[in-house]
Amino acid sequence: MNRLREEKHISAAAKWRLAAAYQLVGQNEVAAALVKDLPTTVKPYKELSYSYGSDTRDEAMILETLSLLKDRSKANPLAKEVAKQLNSNSWMSTQETAYSLLAMCEYAGVKGSSHGMRFSYALNGGTETSKSSKKSVYQVKYKDSDISKKGIVNLKNTGEGTLFAKVLIEGVPLTGDKTASAKDLKMEVVYKNMKGEIIQPDKLVQGTDFMAVVTIANPGTKGHLQEMALSQIFPSGWEIHNSRMDETGSASAARYQDIRDDRVYSYYELQEKTSKTFVIQLNATYLGKFYLPTVYSEAMYDHLINARVPGRWVEVVKEAGVVAKK
Repeated sequence: MNRLREEKHISAAAKWRLAAAYQLVGQNEVAAALVKDLPTTVKPYKELSYSYGSDTRDEAMILETLSLLKDRSKANPLAKEVAKQLNSNSWMSTQETAYSLLAMCEYAGVKGSSHGMRFSYALNGGTETSKSSKKSVYQVKYKDSDISKKGIVNLKNTGEGTLFAKVLIEGVPLTGDKTASAKDLKMEVVYKNMKGEIIQPDKLVQGTDFMAVVTIANPGTKGHLQEMALSQIFPSGWEIHNSRMDETGSASAARYQDIRDDRVYSYYELQEKTSKTFVIQLNATYLGKFYLPTVYSEAMYDHLINARVPGRWVEVVKEAGVVAKK
């Protein structure tokens, strides 16, 4: 730690982490001196690999250090920003989520009131209900019948600490996203018979062997794409032929492939201006009508880089219904 502290070109992010380490071992003055003139905001950035960093994650780390230092004047506005990000509908990577929660827990330990929480709430202007709790989290559940399409919840903080409120709505999702998307990534999905001829999977004869062929291209707008994931979920009437059992398929295109009963997750990287093709062999096994979910690929640490091909309904039938196109 002392050798790192003497480095002349240490980054601001490293200084914040080093200060937290010094604080934890009781070197309060050294910790405070390290971050005395450092900014508490970080310019927007996002790494697809290496440290998997981003401005959101780094600001959460800064909040953790400020909470350890008990510097409330600087921690308070940053805590509001971190809480705002957690409460938003914006996508967050595992690094961002984990460090944000860790920082907020540390902040709550410093800022939290020893009297617990006290508040009152009312739904749609109804009777006000008062609650108190010594715990740091309290949940109020409503039934579907209690909530209208435009339900309004009024919340009043009657305690001494700061309250952070969040509304969670659970339900059954729609069949699937029916729109295509291509953001800094291109994807084509076709289905072929075992002769390599393109077929339409909408209606397949029971027992038919065929292939799902996904080609993904990097247009180069975001440079070398790393830590990429391809998600393919198949209808319950189709069965996946595990290519790892006979050394066929496209395992070489992926750094790792997770083959399950009804889905395949492929993890890969893609150089600029290059493409990769993933082939999954399938069998139309069970009669009936089934939903073929959306095929989706994205950068695991930057969801803005993604491509999506919408899902559709498919059938497995007894009578012949497959027409090949060259």
